Amino acid sequence: MNKVHYEALNETVYTEVLENGLRVVLIPKDKYSKTYGIFTTDFGSIDNQFVPINGDKEIKIPDGIAHFLEHKLFEGEDHDAFEDFAKYGASANAFTSFTRTSYLFSATDNIAENTNSLLDFVQDPHFTAEGTEKEKGIIAQEIRMYEDNPGWQLFYGLLRNLYPEHPLSVDIAGTVDSIQAISPELLQICYDTFYHPSNMNILMIGNFVPEEMMETIKQNQAGKTFLPAKPIRRTLPPASIQDIIPYKEIEMDVQRPKVMLGVKGLDTDVTGNQAEKYKIYGSLLLELLFGRSSTHFIELYDNGLIDDSFGYSFNLDRSFHFMAVESDTEEPKLLEEKLKRILLDWETDANLTNEKFDLLKKSMIGEQLQAFNSLEYIANHYSTLLFSGAELFEVVPLIEETSLEDIRRFAQGYLKEQSMSTYVIVQKGAMQQ
Repeated sequence: MNKVHYEALNETVYTEVLENGLRVVLIPKDKYSKTYGIFTTDFGSIDNQFVPINGDKEIKIPDGIAHFLEHKLFEGEDHDAFEDFAKYGASANAFTSFTRTSYLFSATDNIAENTNSLLDFVQDPHFTAEGTEKEKGIIAQEIRMYEDNPGWQLFYGLLRNLYPEHPLSVDIAGTVDSIQAISPELLQICYDTFYHPSNMNILMIGNFVPEEMMETIKQNQAGKTFLPAKPIRRTLPPASIQDIIPYKEIEMDVQRPKVMLGVKGLDTDVTGNQAEKYKIYGSLLLELLFGRSSTHFIELYDNGLIDDSFGYSFNLDRSFHFMAVESDTEEPKLLEEKLKRILLDWETDANLTNEKFDLLKKSMIGEQLQAFNSLEYIANHYSTLLFSGAELFEVVPLIEETSLEDIRRFAQGYLKEQSMSTYVIVQKGAMQQ
């Protein structure tokens, strides 16, 4: 096992890559009673075009299949995985994102048994025609529920504007139509390609002895056979300004209009610490311009253009990154104009001062250190960063070394009008004819 100790954070991380390619990360925390385990594959909703592990030709799979596969893995041949975890006093869950699928449990006892349960149910798929058809009905209901959610529609509406040719613009669960094309055979192809141990990691954090935990995982994996590992060849559309849809407006049953303005990033090859720097730069820039203490927030709020729904985020993952600013408002067009002007006039903005920047940076460091008290936060973020080559416990030094000049250089390359798009939801009957 490789051991790294982070003195400033008093955190120790043990890692090892097993013979089958599975990366194991162990973070012992003997002052905690709970242990949290997460088993993650580098496969999400945007991975819909790839060469299968046993093939030589690229295929395109139905949207939503990664999420569908997540649901189906809990269903064993004669029972479901939740029964195993319940037997050993654990709670279990799973989630699918644009780029990852994770399976997890938390428990205070029977940690070795629960770890084996986690590895076993994910690595023992059981796909049938009957089970697949039944699942289509369940997931279709889930999709329809979100179709009626204005906040959900606002977010995906913006993504459709920014990424009209990218699978990012499709709901992670797919569409009611797309999931009808999912079959047991396609589920097996996706499973064989993306659930190979070499495309996965397991992270355990909590109260355990690392040597014993590593041995538990090694013994579990030694009793299983897998296809030979191969590099995964997947295809995603290149980032482009030309395909951006600058503006879209729809009607829904909302009390007040909703506005979301986005800025699309184009350099999509950022990975590792560079990706983490982008997150820091984008987040600090948005906080300087739109934070509760900024002059812009106060002016927009006092003038009634925004309310307590106002928010902003910088989103970055494999193959994409973008900014988003949103609020409910009675004057969507005026708010759009104000937000654009704030972003485009950043160079002379009075909020970008060293004094404000230093305060925000200290606040970000404090929030990050506070987050390290959560086993769930560490596990979820660490397991995701592993695929990009970054280390979670190195993020605080990256924040510390960030300067206001870094933020300015980032803004110079990022905030372009041609990279912006706005999505608006207005009340039914309010759209201009």
